[in-house]
Amino acid sequence: MPTDLAHLTLMQWLSPAYPVGAFAYSHGLEHAVSAGDVVDCAGFEAWLEDVLAHGAGRSDAILLHAAYHATGTARLPLIDDLARALCPSSERRMETDLQGEAFAATTAAIWNTTTPPATYPVAVGAAARLAGIDPVLTAASFLHAFAANLTSAAIRLIPLGQTEGQKVLARMAQLCQSLARETADLDTEDIGTSCFAADIASMQHEIEYTRLFRS
Repeated sequence: MPTDLAHLTLMQWLSPAYPVGAFAYSHGLEHAVSAGDVVDCAGFEAWLEDVLAHGAGRSDAILLHAAYHATGTARLPLIDDLARALCPSSERRMETDLQGEAFAATTAAIWNTTTPPATYPVAVGAAARLAGIDPVLTAASFLHAFAANLTSAAIRLIPLGQTEGQKVLARMAQLCQSLARETADLDTEDIGTSCFAADIASMQHEIEYTRLFRS
């Protein structure tokens, strides 16, 4: 696939307009704000950077790469099962399950592909392989879309100004690119996270009295 067309395809897949419902999830950020753990721009930036580098961001990039290289083999369902098993809470599992299912169904309907219903990073990795899109470019775009969605949530929750939020997102671009490259040669055995506060926040979010987000 020509590079320009690949970029445009990824922009469509990972756009807020693509009907996966990403806007409904905060990845535990809503509880972190409610508990006073994230209260300003600096706090959100540190939280987002950690989630990307040491949490679900890095893990999802590895899963995406693994799915890309396993597409069409019997190993793909095993990677998908692992992605679910790694979810630290029921809401985080719902987050990846429902987005992945919606992404796979929409992509299959538009491009007439056999994109399997799967967890979100696995579905995107498999679709990229079928479309012939570079996996590093796909992973970087996926991570940036993930960061953008959490930035949008932070703007509504903290509240954070639009410009301040976009400054944070701009500073995450290099990290997204670096993670996409660093995880390209890794496999599922290399997955490991250390964002325990974010994981616990996603568990505690389930009992929030009022909620804007589903996770």
